[in-house]
Amino acid sequence: MRVRLIGIILLAVILTSGAARSDEVPVKATLDADGVQRVEIVGDSYFFKPSHVIVKVNKPVELSVKKDGWFVPHDFVIDAPEAGIAVNESLGGDSKKITFTPTKTGVYPFYCSKKPPLLKSHREKGMEGKLEVVE
Repeated sequence: MRVRLIGIILLAVILTSGAARSDEVPVKATLDADGVQRVEIVGDSYFFKPSHVIVKVNKPVELSVKKDGWFVPHDFVIDAPEAGIAVNESLGGDSKKITFTPTKTGVYPFYCSKKPPLLKSHREKGMEGKLEVVE
């Protein structure tokens, strides 16, 4: 009974805590010789690293996105069809290659859309970032 109670308390702490995000320096995508802009993004305990990514408009982008940790499920969403970006991918331990070509400059949020019943969503806990598309 006592071990079970400790397990329930530990689970509640894990599910309700959010990681504090520091002011992260924006990361500019690397433009490789093949003309594709590449960035690696890692999702973990209610944050993405990096949380601010800068890419160029009208150039192909390849995001390599993965989840660290094993317990809490996460996904990666960018909902900006007006800019040619529509992403909704579940994350696992293996990297997922997400490709698109942004067609409009602007700042577009990316986030985890997971929400446990009766608790804050992962996005509300700080699991979000921004994709900045520049000239």
